This record gives sequence, structure tokens and C-alpha cells, in this order.
Amino acid sequence: MKPGTLYKSLALAVVTSALHAPRATAASDGATAWPSRTLASLDVCGAPPGMPAARAKARRLVRQIRSDLAGVEDQIRQVRFVRTVESGAASLEQIAAVVAEEYSIVRSDLNSFTQMAARWDTQGSPFFADLASGEAAALPLVLAFAATVGLAEADLAAYEPRPAAQTYPSRVAWIAGNADRAAAAASFLVNFAVFGENMARIRDALIEVYRFAPAQIEFFRFFAEPIAGFEDDAIEVIAIGLADGACPVDARRSARLLQAYELDFWQAASEPPGSPLPVHRQP
Repeated sequence: MKPGTLYKSLALAVVTSALHAPRATAASDGATAWPSRTLASLDVCGAPPGMPAARAKARRLVRQIRSDLAGVEDQIRQVRFVRTVESGAASLEQIAAVVAEEYSIVRSDLNSFTQMAARWDTQGSPFFADLASGEAAALPLVLAFAATVGLAEADLAAYEPRPAAQTYPSRVAWIAGNADRAAAAASFLVNFAVFGENMARIRDALIEVYRFAPAQIEFFRFFAEPIAGFEDDAIEVIAIGLADGACPVDARRSARLLQAYELDFWQAASEPPGSPLPVHRQP
């Protein structure tokens, strides 16, 4: 092919490609308006016009995140600590150390969710305020289980947390100050499920293997129970965030990091407690 002919062919190809590529148009307010099919892509920030389309994109985003994180969720389910509790081989101090870690985590997360509520619960949705209320309800349950194994709140306050067990609340605090609402809601929606699975397994083992009474392990039961309507509420918050221009890549990254720190917590639970705990079983 002659150089001139080659140049003309390349130019024609570029023009043809440009004609068929999605193009932005000038919106009436001077902003850039993208075609709806482009905004529906998980590679593009924002969402197509209208809440039904935003909700559809939010659901696709959550499905993608769950697919992304299937491997790490399996790691969380297979952690040694939970299997050791199920077999009855975990010491009372090891189990109490998880609750001592949660004493720090619950108080931190309560503050973080309260900050999120102040930032984002402004459109008639109490989504983050409800999460804060859940942490507030969990705190006395932490103290109640601690009392069952002979620990006072002063013992929990004196306990030295394991650094790896505290990466999770550190990330939640980062989300409160730096993330957008779509990334936050997507992260917790995906994270809470596998955390609840492990708590349910520990709850059952404490009753069936360690012979605790159900009333003594309300803390584990509380987090094992799914939150009614949680998925639909989270999808709505994610959709609002996408409609405001949030980027799916940020939500996927946020969820990936939070789930990695969830794994940190459970792996740390298999290690010796951060400091001695004077546990003894109450009659």
C-alpha cells in the first residue's frame, strides 16, 4: 500500500471510530452530559438519570464486589480461631480476648458511624444513624459477656489490643472522614454478612460445646442476626451516591480494604491475647 493510501485509510478509521464512540454532550447548565449507556458502566463515575437506573447500577456494583471478594471471604470463614472454638479447643481466655478487642472496636465504630450519619443522613434516610444505634446497643452486651467470664469493664479497658485486630475500626474511621456514601454503604453491606456468619458459628459453639446459656452470649447472637431490610437500605444509599457522581472504583477499593482488615481481625484472634485477662467462668 502506498504511503498516501495508508494515511487516508488510517484517517478514515479514526473518523469512523469517533463517530461510533460514546460522546459527551453539553448539558443545559454547562456540565458534561454522558450517554446513559456509558454512565451505566462500572468503569464510569455517576449513574444514568433517574433513581431506578441508579439502583440498577448499585445492584450490579454490589454483585461485582461480592465476586471480587469471594476468595477473601472464604479465608475469613476458614480462620483457625473459629474452627478451634467449634472443636472446643479454644481457651476461655482466647474467647474473652475477642470480646476485649470488641470493646475497643465497638466504641470506635460507634463514633465513626455517628460521624457518617452527620455527613450523609440528610435525605430522609437514617442508614448510618441506625448503624450507630446498633453499636450503642452492642456495648452493654460486650460488658455482659465479659461479666459472664469474670471480667469487669476495668479489665477490658486495661487490656492491650493486638494491632492486627484493630485495623478494621481504623479503616471504618477512615471511611467516616474520607469516603463517599456509596463506598461506605457498599463496604458495610458486603462486610457485615461474613462477619455475621462467623459470629453465628461462635454463638452456636458456645451453646453446644462450651455449654453457655443463650442469655449469656447475647453479644454474639446480636451480631449473628441479619439486619432486616439492610440490603435494600444499603442499595438505596449506594444509588444516591452514584447519582451524585460517586465512582464504582472507589467503592470496590473501599470494600476490598475493609474485607482485608476483617480477615486481619479473625487471624489475630488465633494469636495469644494482647495482654493477660483474669478470666474465670461464672456459675
